[in-house]
Amino acid sequence: MSIDKSKIATQDDLEEKAPIDQVEKRVEAEMKRLEGTAKRDVAESLQNEELAQEGERLKREGEQDLEKASLD
Repeated sequence: MSIDKSKIATQDDLEEKAPIDQVEKRVEAEMKRLEGTAKRDVAESLQNEELAQEGERLKREGEQDLEKASLD
């Protein structure tokens, strides 16, 4: 029994993304969101408005990236 290589379709042939690539984007987005939340929480404790704004920005970007990754 042999495999007919002409009948095999790869992810590249089907233009599908590899599952590891999909997971990687979601993990990066989640890490960005968590980093933003942590920075915002620390900034609030330190009463540092600039750091709080940066943390909130990172959190929003992470949430947007996470949403975009789930749509891909």
